Amino acid sequence: MGSLEHSLIRLSVYGSIQADGESFGKYSIDDYSTVLSDLGPGGGSGGTILLFVQSLVLGDSSTISTMGGHGSPNGGGGGGGRIHFHWSDISVGDEYLPITSVKGTINVRGGIGRALGQDGENGTLSGKPCPKGLYGIFCQECPIGTYKNVSGSDRSLCAKCPSHELPHRALYISTRGGITDTPCPYKCISDRYHMPRCYTALEELIYTFGGPWLFGCLLFSLLILLALVLSVARIKFGSGDELPGPVPARRGSPIDRSFPFLESLNEVLETSRTEESQTHVHRMYLSGNNTFSEPWHLPHSPPKAVTEIVYEDAFNRFVDEINELASYQWWEGSVYGILCTFAYPLAWSWLQWHRKKKMQQLREFVRSEYDHACLHSCRSRALYEGLKVAATSDLMLAYVDFFLGGDEKRDDLPPPLHQRLPMSILFGGDGSYMSPFSLQSDNILTSLMSQSVPPTIWYRLVAGLNAQLRLVHRGHLRANFCPVISWLETHANPYLRTHGIHVYLTHSQPSASGYDQFGLLVCTVENEPVMPSESQNRSLLLEKHPRTPANRWRKAFDLVRVNEHTTVQKKIPGEILHEKNLQAVKDQLTLCYPFYYIIWNTRPVGHQDVIGLVISILLLGDFSLVLLTLLQLYSISMLDVFFFLSILPLGILLPFPAGINALFSHGPARSAVPARVYALWNIISTINVVVAFICGFVHFHSQSSVKRHPNFQSWNFSMDDSGGWMLPTGLLLFKTAQASLINYHVANLEIQDRTLYSNDPDVFWRS
Repeated sequence: MGSLEHSLIRLSVYGSIQADGESFGKYSIDDYSTVLSDLGPGGGSGGTILLFVQSLVLGDSSTISTMGGHGSPNGGGGGGGRIHFHWSDISVGDEYLPITSVKGTINVRGGIGRALGQDGENGTLSGKPCPKGLYGIFCQECPIGTYKNVSGSDRSLCAKCPSHELPHRALYISTRGGITDTPCPYKCISDRYHMPRCYTALEELIYTFGGPWLFGCLLFSLLILLALVLSVARIKFGSGDELPGPVPARRGSPIDRSFPFLESLNEVLETSRTEESQTHVHRMYLSGNNTFSEPWHLPHSPPKAVTEIVYEDAFNRFVDEINELASYQWWEGSVYGILCTFAYPLAWSWLQWHRKKKMQQLREFVRSEYDHACLHSCRSRALYEGLKVAATSDLMLAYVDFFLGGDEKRDDLPPPLHQRLPMSILFGGDGSYMSPFSLQSDNILTSLMSQSVPPTIWYRLVAGLNAQLRLVHRGHLRANFCPVISWLETHANPYLRTHGIHVYLTHSQPSASGYDQFGLLVCTVENEPVMPSESQNRSLLLEKHPRTPANRWRKAFDLVRVNEHTTVQKKIPGEILHEKNLQAVKDQLTLCYPFYYIIWNTRPVGHQDVIGLVISILLLGDFSLVLLTLLQLYSISMLDVFFFLSILPLGILLPFPAGINALFSHGPARSAVPARVYALWNIISTINVVVAFICGFVHFHSQSSVKRHPNFQSWNFSMDDSGGWMLPTGLLLFKTAQASLINYHVANLEIQDRTLYSNDPDVFWRS
């Protein structure tokens, strides 16, 4: 059909085209499956069908046949004929269209022979040789993953594509008109991988710089270089720090010579401080730690020391006004609770801002708004100078100081120090990482103690005690207070005894919410409380020798002494702590308790510049790993990036600016608080790292449950493989190392004199 010059454009067959050979005899099958036939010669051979066409459509149940005829029982079957398709104008490349649609059958089978006869040979089915990329009778595209770069129709001409040219995250794809040459086209198995190597965004960055090892070396070198630049900039930036603060006054010198004041102004301030301390009557501490759950409040009963200078009814009204002003609104605590859940450093800043605001309100109220009507002194009421409110630097401990107005005409007021003893001095702070316990001695307290102890001794005592107190942490009070008690007995009291005083660690009764305060009890040596161990030992000694005259007199004096100490003990607010009753101190555990083993106040180690340099390296490395982890999670899905950044909100990004702020803060005193905030953000961000671990594990598990392509590698820098744990693990290691170094950095900032931790009392007092 058709011709070489005039081929058929389209041949559609919905029936049959036959050139079958003639068969002899009829074949049938009876009920016993016996083939019956008539006698006759062998079958005829099939004919030839030659089709010159451009396209062919062979419908359902349609046939093109050149089958050989069937032979007689002793005759052979006819040979199959020949069918040849001579295709014309086969389109190639992007213009290729399938030239056939075959749903029927094409038969060139030989005929059936019987008995001594043989079956006929099959005929031939052929077509015009196919161009490159196509194969077979109907010139179809070579299978996916093969290519054909020669003319011909044999299936073996479609060779397999080289496997080394296929990336491990790619699959071969089909191309219109077949693949005519290498490299064979492919596509990445997911849109998150990028051609041509099917790398993730992170892998593209790594392999752009020569692979993992070279990239790691370049990154490490860059981190060291940037850290050196940061350190030099920090040293130059910090060279203009403010002048050092007040230093302990030496004997025969003014109280404070450290500020560049005019000499006359310094003398005026010194005189004002001296007059203020000379008219001071009593210091009354506010209960509570100035939080939303435990605000400051004053008890209504005035202390015995001020009953002679205040009107009780007016004082109670003053207490009501103070307590009302010191309370917080409910929504302030609600915001604090929400921030604690999602970003504790922000919650701490929120609390500190409200604490500062509350302190300013109380100070302004007492200074200018309250009429001081509770005071007896007319001069104090007129000048608003009889009451003053102050607080420690951490804004957790507040107190009200009572002063004489000068018109009381009382010779017994203000009382000297020995009449005020035993006197309790409460610690500021709450033993947390951000607010460690501390004894803050202001000018009034220092001037008052100078009646018995030289200021230099008192300043040194306070510095040493604060160095010990900063190592005490909530959750470990019983264990941490033991060294403090031991230090008081070995370092403080032996030197204070020569000045006639003794100090003890005290514990006040907890409030209704469970908050309790600790402090220092100052008493005279004569009124030194009897410890349970001492009284028990003496009782045992007297029981063994009850009738000796010496023991009788000693027993009588001890009874008098016990009565005196009983009277003194009633004046002591709270309980004196010693090794026997320290185990009874209740220690509240919080959700942040596990973090104590990572961030905690430690002793200084020196080498501040080296520690600062290493922190700079770790800080830059931490931020680099955060960016690389973001690229890694971006290769998985944007949802994982969202989880990584929002649980906790932006917690993974804020440690870097917090660390820069801590490193570039001016002065040791100002740098300590930013460094602690940096430590908080650093430890909080570990939650985001755990989220990255979970996202990687979930994705890896989902990939494991799906049949993978055989080209997948078992180790790589992608979350698709087992290497997804590497960056989060590196982040955890960096953050743990930063936490340890920040602890030493804060200790070096807060403790400039390392002899404060000397075990030798002589070295401690000589420094």
